[in-house]
Amino acid sequence: MAGWLLVVIVGAPLLAVAGCLAIRSLHACEGLNLAAAIAVFAAALPLPVLAWSTTYHFWADYIVVDTAAAWTVLCTAVVYLLASIYAVGYMRLLGEERPRMHTFYALFAGFACTMLCGPFMNNIGVYWIAIELTTLVSTFLVGFERGHEAIEAAWKYIIVVSAGISLALLGTVLFYWAGSLVIGPTYDMTWSVLRSVAPQMDPPLVRTAFLLVLVGYGTKAGLAPMHTWLPDAHSEGPAPVSAMLSGALLNTAMLGVARFLAVTDAASPSVLPRTVVIAFGAFSLFVAGLFIVRQEGIKRLMAYSSVEHMGVLALGFGFGGPLGIAGALYHMLNHSLNKSLMFFGAGNVMRSYGTKQMPEIRDVGHRYPVTGALWLAGAVAITGAPPFGLFLSEIVIMRAGLAASHIWAVLVMLVLLIVIFVGFLNHFREMYYIDAPPATAASALPPSVWMTLPMWLALVPVLVLGVWWPDAFWQYFEVVAQQLAGHPQ
Repeated sequence: MAGWLLVVIVGAPLLAVAGCLAIRSLHACEGLNLAAAIAVFAAALPLPVLAWSTTYHFWADYIVVDTAAAWTVLCTAVVYLLASIYAVGYMRLLGEERPRMHTFYALFAGFACTMLCGPFMNNIGVYWIAIELTTLVSTFLVGFERGHEAIEAAWKYIIVVSAGISLALLGTVLFYWAGSLVIGPTYDMTWSVLRSVAPQMDPPLVRTAFLLVLVGYGTKAGLAPMHTWLPDAHSEGPAPVSAMLSGALLNTAMLGVARFLAVTDAASPSVLPRTVVIAFGAFSLFVAGLFIVRQEGIKRLMAYSSVEHMGVLALGFGFGGPLGIAGALYHMLNHSLNKSLMFFGAGNVMRSYGTKQMPEIRDVGHRYPVTGALWLAGAVAITGAPPFGLFLSEIVIMRAGLAASHIWAVLVMLVLLIVIFVGFLNHFREMYYIDAPPATAASALPPSVWMTLPMWLALVPVLVLGVWWPDAFWQYFEVVAQQLAGHPQ
């Protein structure tokens, strides 16, 4: 059963890529990509249930379907489906790009496929290749609109991220070397093998390897100060692409950090690796807070919010334990939903007002009641306010920090989340409740149903997950924590 679901998850986007390149009709490409997204979501939905009791291995152990991979893939599948629905309405507004739209949908499905493959990679070298493939495909999506700023953002993205990934490759080589000193030059570089021999590895070598991997994959995940590609890429790519970059890609890279951290923990009792992860998380919150307060670009505001939430994830994984893992994984799902909603709303407002600058966007709620209400609710949710899901996950992560005696990090997290809450919502106060100047023009046409439906589909689960944390989730996250620690059920 799990094998067939895996075939659908990987095969459906690949078929969509081939179909889009062959047919080239706009409506056919829209349908193929949307059908692939629906198929992926349907296949990913039962995967955590199957992985809960059994870890599946395929293709000579190069592929693993465990609880962590299944959860990350489910988050990616949710974003892929929502972004594919939204893309139907949004991309039709880019009339000048119509002749190249088949290329967009082929790249879009290919990007989804690379992100869906990454969490399943059981070999640390093949995992690196999967993460690098996400960069190569998504670069063309970032620069799809071909403006000067979009091309610059695409180049900056591929250069900065590739530099980071190169460090991750060096760290991967050092992990291999550390393992070879214990079990010989030829062995399966799987997560479980590395974790089992980690206690015999040289601790300084393993810590050095982890720090390189952390910086490398942390660059891909958007952790500060390696985040410099993220604001430009999120700002210049089409809104559906921005949602995929923020809601799905960052999770895929962060999962690698969590897996390597588990190996490093097994190799040495040193507190250095986790302290560094926590420090990166806290610094990401600090940088995000500084830029959010003074930001004027609407999508750049969302981008720095992504830096913030990757910092929160890093704190959760850094604090560790069942509470830290549970909070991080719950935050991962809620952030995927919530950030998709925010980029959809930003795309709607940008197209309606013809600008990315927030000082030129006014009276949103009055002019667009439905989109405005959904977007404002999403803004309250993304700041971690109750009664939405991100509030619960952040509370659990802070509890994990207190349990792990990282009181300083919890205090920093609390203060910076308050600053971000005030700064972020102050921008929305100005966009919603300050009268529009006479020069501010907005389109008379409201966003289509394609552009509002995914906002509803994202907001409702975030609200439900904020008032009800299912007991099954707690039990599932406990299994993830045990598996990451090398104690599978």
